[in-house]
Amino acid sequence: MRYIISIILTLCALVPAAAQQKVLSLKECLETGLEQNYDIRIVRNDERISSNNATVANAGMLPSLSLSSGYTGTAKSTETTLREGGSTVDEASYDQTLDVGLSLNWTLFDGMRVQTNLKKLREMEQMGKLKTRITIEDFVASLTAEYYNLIQQTLRLKNYRYAVALSRERLRITEARYKIGDFSRLDLLQAKVDFNADSSQYMTQQERVTASYISINELMANTNINERCIASDSTIDVNSELEWEKLSAGTIESNASLLLADRNTTISELELKAVKSRNYPYLDLVAGYGYTHNIYAKGATQTRGTLGPNVGLKLGFTIFDGNRRREQQNARIEIENAQYSKEQLQQSLMADLANFWQAYQNNLEVIKLEKENLIAAKENYNIAMERYLLGDLPGIDMREAQKSLLDAEERILTAEYNTKLCEISLMQISGNILDYLEK
Repeated sequence: MRYIISIILTLCALVPAAAQQKVLSLKECLETGLEQNYDIRIVRNDERISSNNATVANAGMLPSLSLSSGYTGTAKSTETTLREGGSTVDEASYDQTLDVGLSLNWTLFDGMRVQTNLKKLREMEQMGKLKTRITIEDFVASLTAEYYNLIQQTLRLKNYRYAVALSRERLRITEARYKIGDFSRLDLLQAKVDFNADSSQYMTQQERVTASYISINELMANTNINERCIASDSTIDVNSELEWEKLSAGTIESNASLLLADRNTTISELELKAVKSRNYPYLDLVAGYGYTHNIYAKGATQTRGTLGPNVGLKLGFTIFDGNRRREQQNARIEIENAQYSKEQLQQSLMADLANFWQAYQNNLEVIKLEKENLIAAKENYNIAMERYLLGDLPGIDMREAQKSLLDAEERILTAEYNTKLCEISLMQISGNILDYLEK
């Protein structure tokens, strides 16, 4: 059984090496994803739409010019009875009218509603840019976290491989001692059980590594989702130099969600201005230029053509429509709600920032403590191995020393990854997540 598992482990170690592998840095992953990720492509198209909409024409500031033509035919049948003699005269006629012309309509003034619409469209254009930024920041945070998860899972795989090597060596020693009668069959069976358990953990960990690089390929929108990628970094590089003052100031000034909330407030204020514009009169310019041709079937005139311009002004004022006051009240309430939403969001972001900051600091201390524990665990393992080789230490105690060493390495790895996740969250909340593109 031991030899079969050894063969399986050897094959598992060789397959990844033989498969197609691509070494990528974090920056390369992010750059590829920014070009190919589907969420980013979609939100960029939405941004283009909002940019296309932010025009004076869409706001209603330009006149409308239309060309029209028409034809009208009027058939008439007239029966006339003369008073003298009582005779009847029947007449039939078919009159025709042909016309073609240009007509122009232009709102010169409507209480600044058109200007307000333009400002609103430009605010929506800026909101489109902020939504793109939020999507990009979410992507950078997700891919960065998964990149370091790949490093974590890869390092954990190495630790499990090391555990298998230690268990294999212990099994070898136990078998040799069992043959000469120093160890009991119970010691041999326990060594085999521990070796099999470590081998199982190693093979299961390979699945986690595979799942991680598949997730990275998915985030990058890689066409070959199974392409094996390897992180160029071999350790989780934790930034221990973050400062609370800079993070909190950056959150207030640069957080994209807060900036978007500001735009929402501005939009609500513009909505109120648009409603108020109905309190003012409106002035429209109406102009045209056309040609009309009439054809008469009866009478002294056979045809008549008319060519020329026309122009006029239309001044109006809506005295009462029953809704204006209510709509203004609701618009003021919407402004108040938008401000409340911004304040609530800011409070929530600062709470998240404080929580991640506390976890970040705690994990930094945990890393220092676990590094000290690792030194002690290694020394403890070396001493236990010496005693085990001399036959002075039972197998179960040897296993405990081995487990203590592996647990210490696992705790450091977990603490480093958790610290990195806190770092990523702090950078995202404070509006600095795109700094990872520069690394």
